[in-house]
Amino acid sequence: MKEEIKKIIEKAVGQKGLNFSVEIPDSPEHGDYSTNVALILAKEVGKNPREVAEEIKSKISGNKLFEKVEVAGPGFINFFISKKAVLEKIKKINKNFGKNSDLKNKKILIDYTDPNILKDFHIGHLMSNVVGESLSRIFEFNGAKVKRLCYQSDVGIGIAKAVWGKLNNKNLRWQEAYAFGSQKFDEEGNAKREITELNKKIYEKSDAKINKLYEQGKKESLKSFDKLYKKLGTMFDYFILESQVAENGKKIVLSNLGKVFEKGTNGAIIFKGENFGLHTRVFINSEGLPTYEAKDLALAELKYKKYKYDQSFIVTGNEVNEYFKVMLSAMSQINPKLAEMTKHIGHGMMRLPEGKMSSRTGKVVTGESLLHDLEEMVSEKIKEKKLSASERKKIAEFVAVAAIRYSVLKQSVESNIVYDVNKSISFEGDSGPYLQYSYTRAVSVLKKAKQEKIKQSFSRVSEGISQLEKTMINFPDVVLKACKDYEPHFISMYLTELASEFNAYYAKNTIVDKKDKNSPYRVALTSAFSQIMKNGMWLLGINTLEKM
Repeated sequence: MKEEIKKIIEKAVGQKGLNFSVEIPDSPEHGDYSTNVALILAKEVGKNPREVAEEIKSKISGNKLFEKVEVAGPGFINFFISKKAVLEKIKKINKNFGKNSDLKNKKILIDYTDPNILKDFHIGHLMSNVVGESLSRIFEFNGAKVKRLCYQSDVGIGIAKAVWGKLNNKNLRWQEAYAFGSQKFDEEGNAKREITELNKKIYEKSDAKINKLYEQGKKESLKSFDKLYKKLGTMFDYFILESQVAENGKKIVLSNLGKVFEKGTNGAIIFKGENFGLHTRVFINSEGLPTYEAKDLALAELKYKKYKYDQSFIVTGNEVNEYFKVMLSAMSQINPKLAEMTKHIGHGMMRLPEGKMSSRTGKVVTGESLLHDLEEMVSEKIKEKKLSASERKKIAEFVAVAAIRYSVLKQSVESNIVYDVNKSISFEGDSGPYLQYSYTRAVSVLKKAKQEKIKQSFSRVSEGISQLEKTMINFPDVVLKACKDYEPHFISMYLTELASEFNAYYAKNTIVDKKDKNSPYRVALTSAFSQIMKNGMWLLGINTLEKM
């Protein structure tokens, strides 16, 4: 709709490519859409903005798309969409509603989640998965050919700490072994030396006993990760392990020594980020091992080898934003093409009310434990409902995932989150379960209408257009904005508003009533609403439920 209005305005002013906006006002009193075009043009032509706005209004007021056009404030133009135009849009709502071709034929690779073996899948990884999966679906809805990738860490000093901890206490869980190894690494010189040496042995695979223990832990970790990916509804196209790019990363750095990299004081090889307004980082450490930075250089090449993308996205916590600035700066000196096509998206951190987690100290809330706890809480909430065991299990799982996904995606990607467990599983208001419940209510209405043999129809409408209909037609604009800004929260907030409008409409109107001539229209409207909710929740990674 926004693009349609923009074209009408451009034709009226006889100027294409003008930088102006068409937005949805906060209040319906200010129209269904509003533009600042007159304020922009006034500066160019040297006229009063309101005078320019009135001239534009006179040229487009007769357009059938609009019920009326008003000039407001210093020169804004407000548009009220006609009832006929709204109905024509609603009639076209189907499973493809909201899709567009903005990214048609664009190949996108998106890298997210990226857990570390021998360490628990914590809620930071969960947050990365939520953001990355939603962006993947939004890109697909906008026409892109998307491939999903998970880069799992299986080498490095963190792995060595966990293996050392397990060697010294075989009864520890891997996460506990990592916390134990981290503590000793910081506190005891002997432990630090042993772990540093162990890191080399793991990298070189030079010790049979260590290899066996390491492979056992790796197998356990990857199996538990796969189980979580399935529950979260994520299907990765590619998995890459850190060990797969380590050696090539080292070669890339060494081949650019003296050109891009230089030797540091302790024998390490560094990238002098200060030369580019950044900070210095180590790419090969004093032990001769490649760091994350070097591996990321090789990872970019391997990604492109697997999928000739037009753009590559890396989704991580924003605590490594500065790291990626340095790494991408180094990459731009070596492989400018890949660096130009790579974008890092740093999301905020998730915390529980008691504070930040730390895998280093062992104070970790795992993704698995959080989901389990939420499922238990949801099961308790629905215990009085007449449901089969399989229905109860499905609802608990779907609602738990919806609770987490919505809590992450209801605000800007960069925002930190204090996760409120009880609020997240509420069936009322600002939550994922509320969206699911609203959809389920609509499905229930449609089932009743089918039983009553009321056929959907938009042909006879004796009632006016409500805010529900006007909100419904905004969905394609919201999807496009979420894609362009890399911000799924536009969709989550829209769906919450839409659900609220539908529930208000439901409370005010009897939808299924054979005696009411408006019932076929209300049922058709309910069907259209349910389709938008289904499309929108899919974009957020939230499963719909036919029964709750």
